[in-house]
Amino acid sequence: MQQRSSPPSKRRRALLLATAASAGLAPLGLARAQSPAYPNRPVTLIIPWPAGGSTDRHLRALAEIASKHLGQPIVIENRPGAGGTLGPSTMAQTAKPDGYTIAQFPLGLLRMPHMQKTNWDPLTDFTYIIGVSGYTFGLTVKADSPYKTFKDYIEAARKQPGAINYGSTGTGSSPHLLMEELAGNAKVQLTHVPFKGNADLQAALLGGHVMAQSDASGWDKYVDGGQMRLLVTFGEQRTQRWPEVPTAQELGYGVVSTSPYGLAGPKGMDPAITKVLHDAFKKAMEDPRHIEVLGQLNQAMWYRNGDDYRKWAAETYAKDKALIERLGLAAK
Repeated sequence: MQQRSSPPSKRRRALLLATAASAGLAPLGLARAQSPAYPNRPVTLIIPWPAGGSTDRHLRALAEIASKHLGQPIVIENRPGAGGTLGPSTMAQTAKPDGYTIAQFPLGLLRMPHMQKTNWDPLTDFTYIIGVSGYTFGLTVKADSPYKTFKDYIEAARKQPGAINYGSTGTGSSPHLLMEELAGNAKVQLTHVPFKGNADLQAALLGGHVMAQSDASGWDKYVDGGQMRLLVTFGEQRTQRWPEVPTAQELGYGVVSTSPYGLAGPKGMDPAITKVLHDAFKKAMEDPRHIEVLGQLNQAMWYRNGDDYRKWAAETYAKDKALIERLGLAAK
């Protein structure tokens, strides 16, 4: 009995399969089935502060816009603690480098290893994705506080060493270190009270549990609403939103801080995946809705691509080591 020949199309497909197998390759259709395009499910963004603070407000808005460019939802996970370092450092040690778990990279990650022993390295355990923004820091008190000006606050500390306190978003955070630097320059002793993030710090100030708060501009609505008084800001110039409030620099204390931050993932991420995330967030940064949120928080854009962000981090890591040693906060 004569064997029937396979149709040309089937013979051609069989030949292609055999050729691909001999070359160690999968046909295009099979490769796509085995490796679906990134992203094909939601991406988790870890915000290392409690919900409701300025960073949470900013990154939630940015993520919502970026999700439209990614084609997948970006799920926010608030994981506060350790001055903003707990969430990102845990991600770096436990998350797969597949692009589905990323985190805010606050400046505290570059400072904490100088202050205490850590089991993570800020320069080698992260994939830097994109630089995003920086903060407007200020010191606020309750509206009924006896301190009408920053001079009043410092003079009280001068008369009562250690009796005047302030809260910050955690030991080693920028709001903490800038106040320690200022206290050193002013030759006064202030008592630091650390909190997990903006929201619980603001509640403590409004509840009368701390005398002042050093924080980013999540206090804006309370200042504008009359519940808090802004005594000083820490930029190079006065803010456009509160032009009547002096800077620490112009008052002679020599402290300027904006604490830039961005987004990072675990080490070893595929550059192609990193680029997809970078591009989606860069488009989101340029969106008018994001620019409006930055204006509400009185924050400036601080765009850096992944390579430039990593270089900036390395330079800042070395520079901040000297600052921490000068403040007497270095690990023994």
